[in-house]
Amino acid sequence: MGIRVVNFYKTVSEKCPVSEFLIALPSKERRKVVWVLKLLEDLEFIPKEYWKKLKPSDIWECRIKFGSNTYRIFGFFMGKDIVLTHGIKKKTQKTSKVEIRKAEKYKTEYMRHRRKK
Repeated sequence: MGIRVVNFYKTVSEKCPVSEFLIALPSKERRKVVWVLKLLEDLEFIPKEYWKKLKPSDIWECRIKFGSNTYRIFGFFMGKDIVLTHGIKKKTQKTSKVEIRKAEKYKTEYMRHRRKK
């Protein structure tokens, strides 16, 4: 068991955007992403190369490079564990504010749903 647990966010309708993102990747790239996700679980201190806070929000991005492709999976901390919301193939230098807002919306939904349990 690792230092923390990485969970995937599910929508109210049970959709899992991270799973859908992973399934759509070519197998070699998927293996690299899964390897990086394992680092999130196992390393006490995660290098910025793989996990970086997006300021000023409390959303973080898991950063994966594979050849000339760059992928981002957005998430947040829930205690010491991590909840990942969704992933993208990054096409520009700057992380899209739309994607950050989407992650924030998912976090709000996650917290609301969690309180109801």
